[in-house]
Amino acid sequence: MERFDVLVIGAGHAGCEAATAAARAGARTLLVTPGRATIGVMSCNPAIGGLGKGHIVRELDALGGVMSEAADAAAIQYRLLNRRKGPAVQGPRAQADRKLYRRAMQRAIDTQPGLQVLEARVDDLVVDADGVSGVVLSDGATIGALAVVLTTGTFLGGVILIGGDVRDGGRVGEASSVNLAQRLRALGLPMARLKTGTPARLDGRTIDWTRVEWQDGDDVPSFFAASTRGAMNPQLSCGITRTNIATHDIIRENIHASAVYSGRIEGTGPRYCPSIEDKVMRFGDRDGHQVFLEPEGLDDPLIYPNGLSTSLPVDVQRAFLRTLTGLEQVEIARPGYAIEYDYIDPRALSRTLELHAIPRLFFAGQINGTTGYEEAAGQGLVAGLNAARSARDLSPAVFDRAESYIGVMIDDLVTQGVTEPYRMFTSRAEYRLHLRADNADQRLSEKAIALGLLSGHRARLFRDRAEALVKGRAQLDAARASPAQLQRAGLGVRQDGVTRSAFEWLRFPDVAWADAVSVWPELSDIAEPHAEQLHTDARYAVYLERQSGEIDAFRRDEALRLPYDLDYSAIGGLSNEMIDRLNRARPDSLGAAARVAGVTPAALTALLRHVKRAA
Repeated sequence: MERFDVLVIGAGHAGCEAATAAARAGARTLLVTPGRATIGVMSCNPAIGGLGKGHIVRELDALGGVMSEAADAAAIQYRLLNRRKGPAVQGPRAQADRKLYRRAMQRAIDTQPGLQVLEARVDDLVVDADGVSGVVLSDGATIGALAVVLTTGTFLGGVILIGGDVRDGGRVGEASSVNLAQRLRALGLPMARLKTGTPARLDGRTIDWTRVEWQDGDDVPSFFAASTRGAMNPQLSCGITRTNIATHDIIRENIHASAVYSGRIEGTGPRYCPSIEDKVMRFGDRDGHQVFLEPEGLDDPLIYPNGLSTSLPVDVQRAFLRTLTGLEQVEIARPGYAIEYDYIDPRALSRTLELHAIPRLFFAGQINGTTGYEEAAGQGLVAGLNAARSARDLSPAVFDRAESYIGVMIDDLVTQGVTEPYRMFTSRAEYRLHLRADNADQRLSEKAIALGLLSGHRARLFRDRAEALVKGRAQLDAARASPAQLQRAGLGVRQDGVTRSAFEWLRFPDVAWADAVSVWPELSDIAEPHAEQLHTDARYAVYLERQSGEIDAFRRDEALRLPYDLDYSAIGGLSNEMIDRLNRARPDSLGAAARVAGVTPAALTALLRHVKRAA
């Protein structure tokens, strides 16, 4: 029987990051997928990034991940979302050419030292009293492993629904993992069902593009990878149209035929990415919903109508689509569908994404109740890294809420659990002034180097940038001027007589970087990307100092550890309700207990007394 350090099941976004992270961390790794050609497939929308999601992709880049470089290799339109708001809530996003993205991801997998790929289907896990020790393939062969990462996406017990048509499948044209789903349920794991959906793919040659609005990309792209120096592909525009009263009437008349509304689906869908049926039925007062017509590739006629996810019968889909402006003669290349699948309650996992009940078995991606490529990839990197460290008997690597959006996501999952597919937003992060997309490398790359995730050219890029920022900050601190000097330069600053550094002057909203350069010409030596981050640091300096104190308090609470097997019923002062909530969540620290929904200050006081007595 062949043995590996780490075995990763599934080659979607979570699996690709898990496998490459495990290999970078020094583990001999095997990636098992039913089809090599499907490695890196974008199952739903042809885009990477967005609000909150773009932060995760930048963090993956800072940690040596593969999604950032693949996204830039495939990008055909860049947009920085929330550009008019502050940098803390701006999110880089890119439309991607599906074929180019898949090609870039497969190249990353094929060239990763220490990583092998096997075309096979996993039907069972080898589990004994000590934990997982391998997998059984559909042909009966067994492969041993010191750690296993499950990244099954929507394939675990997946069922595809289009109107009244129900079939097994994890993605259109691909079989679901039925045997593996049954095995996990037989192990007694806490599992349930979720659903998601996708819109029809349209033949762009049948769209009247003269009748739709246009959305162009940014003139100055915001790349995902630090190594990217310019756009690699021609940049395209997206079309915009809207649903209307006629669209909504057709949907209402046929709502009984929707798989979502017919009672054939028990799983909960994503609140923040609802089907068009949900939009029409829940927001009946709206006279229309915006639809983005997104190209799927440079040489691909398919169009992805973002905003029209549906599980209505095909004839109904065609009818309502043809009510939209510009789509009057549109042809469907592939109908939209809903998909229902198994997931595990993420509260059964530790922050390393290891299953408490079965040592060395890790989970990442939609199997943990999340939705989205980026969320899956972030979990994949953490699971793969920790699987490698487990296999090598090294201490676990944990990412907390104060250092990354990846840490926010994992803490939310393992502490709160999910009742619907989890999606990342900037509003989920309480320290978002600190967790900006522009400083992901400053937050995470030193840690990545220490963990073995980041090396070579990418590590040198980080070190060079870090050095340039330190030098630039020193220049800003050394350059000083009085209000009178700035007034003589044409700046209308308050004449309070206080001499300040350039960094301090840049905190004022009426002092732009160009103004600072006009007063201190030597600042022109600072490269534009570094100048932009330094200016942001200056603008947020007062708030960052305040947030730094909050982060210190957060980490003090996180240092007060709670054992996983803690008997909450033996702690005086806890009501039965609090005992039940804490038993379900199993928080690993006092801080995590405070984030469990419904846990009261009185309960936290009782826990604090217990921790201090046990210390």
